[in-house]
Amino acid sequence: MGFEKAYILLSIKDIIGGVRMRTLLGIDEAGRGAVVGPLVIGGVVIEETDEKKLKEMGAKDSKLLTPLQREKLEIKIKAVVKDFVLIKISAQQIDEMRAAKKNLNRIEAEKMAEIIKVFGPDTAVVDAPQVSTEKFKAYLLAMAKNHTKIIAENYADKNWPVVSAASILAKVERDREIEQIKKLVGVNFGVGYPHDSRTIEFVKKCLKEKKNLEWIRHSWETVRELKGKKKQKGLTDFTIGKEKEE
Repeated sequence: MGFEKAYILLSIKDIIGGVRMRTLLGIDEAGRGAVVGPLVIGGVVIEETDEKKLKEMGAKDSKLLTPLQREKLEIKIKAVVKDFVLIKISAQQIDEMRAAKKNLNRIEAEKMAEIIKVFGPDTAVVDAPQVSTEKFKAYLLAMAKNHTKIIAENYADKNWPVVSAASILAKVERDREIEQIKKLVGVNFGVGYPHDSRTIEFVKKCLKEKKNLEWIRHSWETVRELKGKKKQKGLTDFTIGKEKEE
């Protein structure tokens, strides 16, 4: 899978005033824990000197912003950055990769390394999805295989404005994808995460009616449990019916 959407203002190898400007790449995701919809990984490239502009405009962890604030910041961020990219991995694609024995950390690492290889910045800062940040960094270095210095941190979106910017773009894109899915299925299933009761009811309905299954991550424990309960209920109903017949 390649980049599904990219916006390029300038090459990161541009020479300004005879001096190549040092570049900084921030990478983060949105939708990691969702049971419905895609995982979106965002990458934002800036000149190192421009990170203060992101901070001044209010770029921070996307989860701390309202949808409207994120949408307004998206426009401002795209006006400041040199390059950005968004990779969307569908629920079906996630299930296929997990069936091929890739866990979610590995999936994210592969896509993040792809972004690092394409942009080739001086430094890349990633929001590491696992506690062992050094192990995740080692994954990225092994796959990127370039000159880029890689910094992997937990909660990098709270400490690095460039990662916050990537988080915001990824979150806005995922929100758009979710709204599009709602229109296609004709159901307001909420945010697409297991903690949302509307989402769980939607998943149950899809499993029962065998419709709209392509939007659901079937490899998720939440879905496996719902499938298990459905099978168990069916067996119980059959047993009771048989006992009544006897």
